[in-house]
Amino acid sequence: MNVINYSIIIPVFNRPDEIEKLLDSISVLNFDNEFEVVIVEDGSTLSSESVCSRFRESVNINYLFKPNSGPGDSRNYGMHHAIGNYFLVLDSDCILPEDYLQNVDRYLRQNYVDCFGGPDAAHATFTDLQKSINYSMTSFLTTGGIRGGGEQLGKFQPRSFNMGISKKAFIATGGFGKIHPGEDPDLSIRLWNKGFKTVLIKDAYVYHERRISWKLFYKQVNKFGKVRVVLNKWHPETRKITYWFPTLFSLFFIVSLILSTLGYGFPILLYLIYVLAIFIHAGIKNGLKVGLGAIVAAMIQLLGYGTGFLHSWLKIKLLGQDEKKAFPKLFFK
Repeated sequence: MNVINYSIIIPVFNRPDEIEKLLDSISVLNFDNEFEVVIVEDGSTLSSESVCSRFRESVNINYLFKPNSGPGDSRNYGMHHAIGNYFLVLDSDCILPEDYLQNVDRYLRQNYVDCFGGPDAAHATFTDLQKSINYSMTSFLTTGGIRGGGEQLGKFQPRSFNMGISKKAFIATGGFGKIHPGEDPDLSIRLWNKGFKTVLIKDAYVYHERRISWKLFYKQVNKFGKVRVVLNKWHPETRKITYWFPTLFSLFFIVSLILSTLGYGFPILLYLIYVLAIFIHAGIKNGLKVGLGAIVAAMIQLLGYGTGFLHSWLKIKLLGQDEKKAFPKLFFK
C-alpha cells in the first residue's frame, strides 16, 4: 500500500465560530504524521480567514475563497487544490475527538478502502435540543442507526459530514454533484458503479454540533425525503421498499388519529408504544429531558421525511415532472 497523506476538506458558509471550534479540536489531534486542512470559504459574507490565521502555527491550513456554489462543489474545489492523496471531508459544525485521525489511519492501513464514512455522536456539552436531534438521527429506533455506527443491510452510504475518499476515487467520479442535500449518497452510488467499495469505520466518529431549531430540523428532513425520490430516479437499481416506511408511518398516523376519534384506539396505541420505547431508550442514555425531546425529534423526522418523500414522488414519479423544475431549491447551478 502506498503512503497515505491526508488532507482535511472543510467547506464553510458564514460560520467562523464553527470553524474556530473545529480547528481547535484539530490542533490537538493525537497524530504524528503531517496533514493539511483545506478551508473553502463558499462566498461567505462572514469570513473565517482571521480565525484560520490564529491557528496557522499549530495547523497546516490552506485557506481558499470562492463564489458561492454550494457545499458539494466547494468540497470538489478543496480536493482539487489539496496536496494529499486521501481526503477527509467534514462539515464545519463538527468537532473531532483527539484520536479521530489516529483511528482512521489505523483502519486504512489494515483494511484499505477508497471511501468510508464515520458515525455521528453527541458531545456531553451539547444542548438538550442538540442531543435530542442527534438521538433521532442516529438511533436504530428511528433511522436504523445509519449515522450512529449501526450495522447496515446492504452497502453503507457515507455521509459528507464525516467522510473519507481517496484522490483516485475522487478523480474517477468527479466528486460531488450539484444536488443538496443528497450529494453524498449520489456520490456513494457512483463510486459503487465505478467498482469502489465503501465502509463504515465505527471508531472514526465526530461530534456533530448542529446549529438547528425544530423548524429548521423539519425543513432539513423534509428535503431528505424529497431528495430520495430524485436519487431513486437517477439510480433505479438502489430503490428499496424501506424508503417508503416514513411515508407509510405518516399516513397511518393520520388514519390512527381519525380512528381514535371514532372509538378505535388500538392503532394509536401502537404509536404510543413506539414513542414510549424512544423515551425510555433515549432517557436512559441522556436523561429525562432528552428522552422527551427525542420523541419530538423522532416524530418531526419521520413525518417530515415521509411527507417530503410523498410530495416528491407525486410530482416526479406520478406526474412526470422534471426534478429541477419541480424542486429548484434542491439544486445549485
